Amino acid sequence: MTSAGLGPHVLALDHGAETTRICDWMVATVATTLRRRGVIIAISGGIDSSVCAALAVRAFGAKKVYGLLLPEQDSSSSSADRGRMVAESLGIDHELFDIAPALRALGCYAQRDAAIRAVFPGYDEGWKSKIAIAGGAAGGLNYFKLIVQDPQGAQHEARLPLREYLQIVAATNFKQRIRKTIEYFHADRLNYAVIGTPNRLEYDQGFFVKNGDGAADLKPIAHLYKTQVYALARHLGLPDEVCNAQPTTDTYSLAQGQDEFYFALPYQKMDIALWAFNHGVPAGELGRALQLTPEQAQFVYNDIEAKRRTTAYLHAAPALLEPVLPQAA
Repeated sequence: MTSAGLGPHVLALDHGAETTRICDWMVATVATTLRRRGVIIAISGGIDSSVCAALAVRAFGAKKVYGLLLPEQDSSSSSADRGRMVAESLGIDHELFDIAPALRALGCYAQRDAAIRAVFPGYDEGWKSKIAIAGGAAGGLNYFKLIVQDPQGAQHEARLPLREYLQIVAATNFKQRIRKTIEYFHADRLNYAVIGTPNRLEYDQGFFVKNGDGAADLKPIAHLYKTQVYALARHLGLPDEVCNAQPTTDTYSLAQGQDEFYFALPYQKMDIALWAFNHGVPAGELGRALQLTPEQAQFVYNDIEAKRRTTAYLHAAPALLEPVLPQAA
């Protein structure tokens, strides 16, 4: 393939056929494999959960889909507003449950703030923060930096030591795990299955929390690149506010794009890079297609491989000394 043949068109879908294929699979999986009566979907207001909710309604009907809006103190107010808009536009029963009190009781915010104060001693109420990745795109090793904003609006940043980085991430992972606990409470009481919402880029590259947003009974869009998810959202008639929303982590109090925190490139380019990597396209051709230097393109490929290695643990089932259940024939 030449660079002239590498571009957004490689991610083109027959949206109607793909919708039917996913919905048929969802029905068969939930009814036959999982033997559940319907599905639970946590709706963040982002593109992935919104598309999964729309697909669930197509597959099961609105009466068999239960939506959850699960904000906390660092969530953007627009996220809950968009989530409610999606639930109402789809006609599904839903409820909002603020998880901040539970997180506070578990020490989520206190543990995070203690780690931040080890780097910025003046950090206190009224400040905001986020983590950003740095270094790798310039040809060096990836490292994380901490960015804080004081109450006057001035931002400060510093390289984040490993110990403090791990504590901040461990504390914020409470958020995804508490949300999943609530999802499974409702799944248990209704005899429903829990839908997971990662797209292919997130699933492949390990952009999820183990036993948090990584836990689910079925993941209907894990094979779709994020570009394809956006296209499917428009096909499914989701509100413009959702279709035009930029992907964020919605985890830290400062606004944070997914590429700023984790991925080497914005999703439109990262999708093409992952597709090219999966199809054996040389790095030089990727570079020409995305207007990157050969060295930058090779870095992107190296980063894809590195993330697959380092996040394999997230995909792994619990280790057993020996098989316990009979092996399938």
